[in-house]
Amino acid sequence: MADARVMVNLRKGLVEFCVLGLLVHGPKYGLELARRLQADGLAASDSTLYPLLARLHSAGLVESEWRESDAGRPRKYYALTGDGAAAFAAFVDTWAPLRDAVDVVIEEAS
Repeated sequence: MADARVMVNLRKGLVEFCVLGLLVHGPKYGLELARRLQADGLAASDSTLYPLLARLHSAGLVESEWRESDAGRPRKYYALTGDGAAAFAAFVDTWAPLRDAVDVVIEEAS
């Protein structure tokens, strides 16, 4: 139970930046993002991703457009905006020192 609570709390702060990172190399559709996040253990379900994408869109960090699909229905694709790319770059600059500091605390506690 405690492990699940830790993971939920960590995900809350990191998943949005992971989504931005997945969009760095080009647009992706929602289900594609959801499957990748689930495969990496970063999202519990598809339903948690779409509200996040809406928030990122409202914040101007991603933009979206509908595209026709060979698989049937049109798909909504998400792409980084300039502000989204800047937010991800700021996260990358902040993450390494934070991760390193946490690793030091964990190593000292072990």
